[in-house]
Amino acid sequence: MNELVEPAPAGGQGQPVTRRSFLHRVLWLWFLAVATLGGALAPIVAYLWPPKKGATLAQERIAVAPTSDLPLNKGAVYSVNGKAVIVIHAEDGYKALSAVCTHLACIVYWNPDRRVIQCPCHAGFYRTDGTVISGPPPAPLKVHRVQAEGNQIYVEA
Repeated sequence: MNELVEPAPAGGQGQPVTRRSFLHRVLWLWFLAVATLGGALAPIVAYLWPPKKGATLAQERIAVAPTSDLPLNKGAVYSVNGKAVIVIHAEDGYKALSAVCTHLACIVYWNPDRRVIQCPCHAGFYRTDGTVISGPPPAPLKVHRVQAEGNQIYVEA
């Protein structure tokens, strides 16, 4: 009774499971799992890690308002390429700065009585050159180039 007994087929498929077929299946499952996870995580990573803004992009000049809209000691917030920019007609000319407070991203406004840029959220105050006078803002406002040509005010984005 020295008969060899053949192993029973695995899973009823008629083929025994060999080491090679087992590793083949495991590797395919691993590949599918990694591909699925990568496909699911790619949009999340792309959203959380925005692309670098190219330093070589040309500055675009945008007409924001006629000069008659901003008499001396007046300021207004405009959208320039989707970003809030405050343009002020100060005694020393037109000034354009980011209108987003560096503290908690509130939109700032021009206070004509105090002649300062003011954040309504937490009493942050800036000079017309963007530097912080007082309050919680940790950094100055970004300065944009501004030009008045003819009767139009242009801001570089």
